[in-house]
Amino acid sequence: MSAPLQGPPLGFWGVLTEAKRIINAHPRHFLALSTFLILSLSFSLIGYHALHRGLLRSLVTTTDILLWQSFQSNNINTNLLFFSLVYSFFVFLFSLCAIATITYSVFHGFYGQPIKFLSTIRSILTSFLPLLGTVVVSQVIVCLISLVFGGFSFLVLRGVELLGVEIEYSSPYFIGFSAVFLLAFLFVLVNLQVNWTLLSVIVVVEFNWGLTALKRSVDLIKGMKEVALSSLLFLVIFTGISVWTNSVSSIGSNNEGKNWGLVVQIVVASTLLMLLLLHKTASNAVLYVYCKVINGKLAQEIAEEFTYISLPFDDGKVPHVVSIIHE
Repeated sequence: MSAPLQGPPLGFWGVLTEAKRIINAHPRHFLALSTFLILSLSFSLIGYHALHRGLLRSLVTTTDILLWQSFQSNNINTNLLFFSLVYSFFVFLFSLCAIATITYSVFHGFYGQPIKFLSTIRSILTSFLPLLGTVVVSQVIVCLISLVFGGFSFLVLRGVELLGVEIEYSSPYFIGFSAVFLLAFLFVLVNLQVNWTLLSVIVVVEFNWGLTALKRSVDLIKGMKEVALSSLLFLVIFTGISVWTNSVSSIGSNNEGKNWGLVVQIVVASTLLMLLLLHKTASNAVLYVYCKVINGKLAQEIAEEFTYISLPFDDGKVPHVVSIIHE
């Protein structure tokens, strides 16, 4: 049986600290990955509303409103739909590539193995399709659960109407029922996300995908759900605040001329979100190793090999040693 790790505590900040330590050991490598794969994603997420508004204003000013009002409306809707689809496609594409490369790098860096940029990029070839298939399977499950909740609510409301009870949608009873139902639905979704925290790491490291990877993640995360939940809440809250703040700023900005203050704010927020996404993905890889040790999933001979793990630092810095005690 494996006891807790000596050194940083096995909590959210302990896992994040280990992830940060690995990133600092290879700063140029992770900076390159973040710049090519994450910065564009975080910038698009933060600046989406500003870009959306700018595109809309551009379309409106270049169309003759008086003579081509009907054509203008259709043209705007078509272009905005195309812009949204392209945006979503690149967000999804870069997300999978970022997850694959960062997870690969952190996992090898955790064991003190050399990390090369080209080999990391090549890992996308073996991880992209399994990640894509796993995402599709997980989203199908989420959609099925949503349909179950939606169908149940419809049957309840329909049954009440068949009993001759008139439903007042503004009544406190209906609002209370809707709130309880929504909270139950959110609880199920959050619980799924927590159980699937290690999903991407399992796909990249173990080459499992689909339902096998889903079951593996649920099994490994036992005993570390609080850490996974804290990591998820930290990401959601920070991202939500950043997106909301920049959305409000873009709405209240001056439509005439260039608002350099808003541009600087978007760049700063995008950089912070990029660092957050980088550390979140890295912490998942670290959490994966901790979960394997804590739950006794490592073979005894492999676990003994990990008794001392040296994390090499650049420029001759003193390596950090993680000690794992076995009982």
